[in-house]
Amino acid sequence: MEERIEKAVSLFKEGYNCSQSVVAAFADIYGFTTEQALRMSASFGGGIGRMRQTCGAACGLFMLAGLETGAIDGKDREGKEANYKLVQELAEEFRLRNGSIVCAELLGLSKNAPTPATPEARTNEYYKKRPCVKMVEEAARIWCEYLAKKDKKE
Repeated sequence: MEERIEKAVSLFKEGYNCSQSVVAAFADIYGFTTEQALRMSASFGGGIGRMRQTCGAACGLFMLAGLETGAIDGKDREGKEANYKLVQELAEEFRLRNGSIVCAELLGLSKNAPTPATPEARTNEYYKKRPCVKMVEEAARIWCEYLAKKDKKE
């Protein structure tokens, strides 16, 4: 599974956002093309549309949880409960490893920091001042650990 983690990090370094990088690294497992994965996760980068809310890497992790355990019947309360429980466990693990699941907090931004829609250029300075590569790596690692644990149970 280490190659999945490396793929997520590589995608981020190629310019994809944090959410796209995490989801696309696992897309084939769920029958999605890379393009489909990139499109469905595109809006979640930068803490959801660059609003600095929930970290995009964590959002990608939660999207994977939905693909894995999401209920497909609106009346499936047990299925919804299982999915929400998994998301809450993943969020807690992400929080334990990184201190937060909130993008602005992870970036050390003040609550009133402006959030322009234009993304910054991916320069060496960009990577030095942001923990995003680490967030992508951690989200992918958490998902790999989940899959390994799931496989042991089966």
